[in-house]
Amino acid sequence: MKRKKMSPTKKRLLYALIGSSLFWHAPILGYAEEAKEPAAAAGQTAEEQAAAAETATGQYDFTLEGIEVTANRNRASSLPPAYTGGQVARGANIGVLGNKDFMDTPFNVTSYTAQTMEDKQADTLYDVLISDPSVRYATSAGHSNENYTIRGLEVNYQYLYFNGMQGLAPYYHVPVEFLERVEVLKGPTSFLYGGVNTSVGGAINLVPKRAGEEDITTFSTDYTSSSHLGGHIDIGRRFGENKEWGVRFNGVYADGDTEVDGSSKKRLLGALGVDYNKDKWRLSLDAYGSQESYDNGSISNYYLKSGYVKAPDGSINAYKGTSGTIRNNGVLFKGEYDIQDNLTAYAGIGTLSARATGFINGNHVQLNTDGTAYIRNLFKQYFWTDTTSSDFGLRGTYQTGTVKHQLVLGASFQDTDYSNAFNSYHPTANWYGLATDLDDPISLASYYNSVSSPAKGNKTLVTKLSSYLLADTLSFDEDKVQLTLGVRQQNVKQTSYKYAASNATGTPTSTTTYDSDATTPMVGLVVKPWGDSIAFYANYIEALSPGTVVDTKYANANDVLAPYKTKQQEIGVKWDKGNFSNTLALFQIKMPSATTSDDNYYSYDGEQKNRGVEWNTFGSVAKNLRLLGGIAYTHGELVRSATSANNGNTPFGVPRWTMNAGVEWDTPWNKDLTLSLLAVYTGSQYINNANTVKIPSWVRYDIGARYKTVINKTPVTYRFSVENVFDKHYWAGSFNENYVTLGGPRTFKLSATMQL
Repeated sequence: MKRKKMSPTKKRLLYALIGSSLFWHAPILGYAEEAKEPAAAAGQTAEEQAAAAETATGQYDFTLEGIEVTANRNRASSLPPAYTGGQVARGANIGVLGNKDFMDTPFNVTSYTAQTMEDKQADTLYDVLISDPSVRYATSAGHSNENYTIRGLEVNYQYLYFNGMQGLAPYYHVPVEFLERVEVLKGPTSFLYGGVNTSVGGAINLVPKRAGEEDITTFSTDYTSSSHLGGHIDIGRRFGENKEWGVRFNGVYADGDTEVDGSSKKRLLGALGVDYNKDKWRLSLDAYGSQESYDNGSISNYYLKSGYVKAPDGSINAYKGTSGTIRNNGVLFKGEYDIQDNLTAYAGIGTLSARATGFINGNHVQLNTDGTAYIRNLFKQYFWTDTTSSDFGLRGTYQTGTVKHQLVLGASFQDTDYSNAFNSYHPTANWYGLATDLDDPISLASYYNSVSSPAKGNKTLVTKLSSYLLADTLSFDEDKVQLTLGVRQQNVKQTSYKYAASNATGTPTSTTTYDSDATTPMVGLVVKPWGDSIAFYANYIEALSPGTVVDTKYANANDVLAPYKTKQQEIGVKWDKGNFSNTLALFQIKMPSATTSDDNYYSYDGEQKNRGVEWNTFGSVAKNLRLLGGIAYTHGELVRSATSANNGNTPFGVPRWTMNAGVEWDTPWNKDLTLSLLAVYTGSQYINNANTVKIPSWVRYDIGARYKTVINKTPVTYRFSVENVFDKHYWAGSFNENYVTLGGPRTFKLSATMQL
């Protein structure tokens, strides 16, 4: 029988698979790091050699063309450099794939630098992500919680990542003074970062500061209207014979009245980053403690029960007399060790303790079309969360023939205990029963003070996550084609506890346990047909969200539903001119949603589909002119709704058009003076799935200036900015059906940074 000849391409793929197996078994079998190549007949090409070997043996040639081991000195932990202009970085942490250049990443990702945070005089993530057209906010500006949407789907504060690990980022508000990068990856990310959660729009990763090669000591003072004053010290040093030890400390203290009428806020932060880098070892330890307390009220969210109402002033304080405190304490240890030049072991373990007391959320105001307003019931809450998170694995690089491989084998684990004890004051049987006047809101102090503070309470929910992953990035034709294949198997176990009262400390009256698992794959492709300046990319990736225990009001009460998957397909192109870059992405995300059948069975058979186009741009278009921003178009559709009449409608809170355009200009008459302008536009959006109520589009303008000088041999940078220059009153978005978020008022910021 005549044998069919195997093509060279198929051979290479087969060799790559065999090489993968040999690579992982080499330490056991005692293989040499570099295989010997067979002697070649003079004048024979590689294809002729393969054909001759096939003829001689009478079977397919399974002999490797040679496994070439290559050292990888560009470690996964190395921080990508800043891009031209310094506003964003050239790459980001792509979860288990490590740090990658954005042109080698099959996703739309933007990494905002510490320089951008300083120039924006940012206090929290809200101030940083205001430049991203794919990101919008699911809480009012200045709220005690900061939640987001990416590509029209939620990303809540509980599901941010810290230095590439889940469960360790600060809760509620994230202070940014101790961060080197804020990285935003668009789209579902369960495979890349692990975790099982309901935040499926994307990932926000926080990268802490490290000591650089040069010693630094900077001190900043700042003012924010109406009279909020603060100070920030940043110290970095390296020690040792070869400066193998690094220490970075950031401390913040700020206090005073905020832009919300009559409310004051105090912020404290202490963060220490220690790193060690010598020979085969790279170790780091990050520890931070933050506290934020507000007194006499805060900004509110609004409930438009009876229809659209014009937005009030963003400085309105409808909850005068209330207070709250948020505390976060986190520690993370990470390490890498080079077993061989091409094989690295990594591990990380950390803990987070988050506490929130007082009036933290639920501060909603019902605003009616007739102009009346009512306060929701008042809470005194005690939220606490204790999390331990860990991951470990192996990263290896090797080469089979002409194919390069970057292999990752790893596992991650997370244990979280949570409690939500609270006491409340009910004005009437109706949740919204306490009348107020938004032009002159009443004080709630007497009602609030009558509520007793709850005890800490026992844990009400325990979540245990575990996952195992395998990924391989295959590079062909001198890295012109890069294919990433990966799979992660995840298990989630949740146990909920019910007590006789919300803040009980005794034995629970009942427990419910949920235990299930699922597998999430990922495929990513990058193609550079004309060199490194143009990259086409595509990806398929999923997010895994936990199922739930069905409520007793449904026919399938107490059933445990399996985890459900949100799925994304994306294609795009990236163009890097060296000093100016553009990314154009087309995506489709399908997210299951809850629905009820005619016979009252609860399931995740509903579906929301978001399709869109994104254009992101950054860099220097001229020597003294920089751009940062982009435009996004998102078409959301309810494919299968819990209410059949809503099928085909637009989901609430998904605007069609969003735009962020930031410009920085170094003035020609003074090279030390820089002026900036930021325009933020959000299109109109429905606030209910029935599409009967819509809030209008809005645009906000921010302006700024910074000036560098030297005073008594000390470099000083002054910064001044005005946010919402025209003091526009606007509804920024919707976070639940008929609930809307309020845009912030005009805010002045002034700071001075001294390099001591």
